[in-house]
Amino acid sequence: MKKVVIDQLDLKGKRVFIRVDFNVPLEGGKVADTTRIEQALPTIRHAVYNDAKVIVASHMGRPKGGPDPKASMRQTLDVFKTMLGRPVAFAEDCVGEKAEAAVAALQDGQILLLENLRFHKEEEKNDAEFSQKLAKLADVYVNDAFGTAHRAHCSTVGMTKFVKTCAAGFLMQKEIEYFTKALTNPSRPLAAILGGAKVSSKIYALENLVEKCDIMIIGGGMAFTFLKARGLEIGDNILEPDMIEGAKKVLDKARQRGVKFYMPVDFVVSDNMEEAVKTSLVTFHDLPKGKIAPDIGPASVSLFDTALKGAATIVWNGPMGVFEKKAFAAGTMGLIETLKKSKALTVVGGGDSALAVNMAGAAGDMDFISTGGGAFLELLEGKTLPGLAALPDA
Repeated sequence: MKKVVIDQLDLKGKRVFIRVDFNVPLEGGKVADTTRIEQALPTIRHAVYNDAKVIVASHMGRPKGGPDPKASMRQTLDVFKTMLGRPVAFAEDCVGEKAEAAVAALQDGQILLLENLRFHKEEEKNDAEFSQKLAKLADVYVNDAFGTAHRAHCSTVGMTKFVKTCAAGFLMQKEIEYFTKALTNPSRPLAAILGGAKVSSKIYALENLVEKCDIMIIGGGMAFTFLKARGLEIGDNILEPDMIEGAKKVLDKARQRGVKFYMPVDFVVSDNMEEAVKTSLVTFHDLPKGKIAPDIGPASVSLFDTALKGAATIVWNGPMGVFEKKAFAAGTMGLIETLKKSKALTVVGGGDSALAVNMAGAAGDMDFISTGGGAFLELLEGKTLPGLAALPDA
């Protein structure tokens, strides 16, 4: 980690603004998954224990530039307080008189949660005036929101121009260190597993990773565009015609570099994606018209298991099928079983992959699960994250 990190700063008595990612799933106004809150706690606790006045800020959802009770940060307050084991005050706004008064009332070691940053449309526009209003609350700015580090917003980039002392939090540090271990300087062989529905959402990652990895595995809906690129029929499955040439280029590059390239060899096929639908197994040569293939088959799971046996580093982004439905979960769950057994450094990124690992009860078996879907994908694409670039180098 080449950036200044929070533990390198003197925080005593200072107003420390910590940008976190509390954009958590809700069910009935209650937090349904506490992972992102839990991951932010080490940075917040460090600031508290060092007698800072701690201001915690996040966005939630996509409110249309104005207050929306369904997107209020207040919905995270009780869970946040319980997990932290300390009282947390709440500010009804993130800038202006209410926020300033709430910050002014803080004593050393106390914590304040601000209202949703995106209740102001200026936040997403990286508006300089709004950045200054946020900066007015802080002596120190800390970005620990890896999940939004790919966004150039006021609270991720703009504030750094107006707050003299800036740093990364521990989660940001951990995310970058694991990514660096996995892709910048990996133990080899390096295996990249990419799944999900569309090649178009992963093409830049594929192009970047095929230059770096020794083993590449393709699964999920995107496999059908690759099969088509190899001249095969794919039944009624998802196809992106404008991505066929891109898939061919990835296949050609893999051949040129000697990358061991694997795709599914069998599929679970059905008439639709209903739970009770009748399913059957076919090989990749026999995908029937009039049917879809929402999951890879057991021979593919076995092939991928064999392919990964010698890997020293594994990076996984994207499921093998529609794992949310039990009838089509075996491919993704089979891959997770392989990753559980593997002695390789295993890094998982992307919301769907993380959800699948949690559903399998296998989170403790992975070396690292990234909290950022879009940010993780942009790192896979070889891009620089604006929220990270805005922080000072150590």
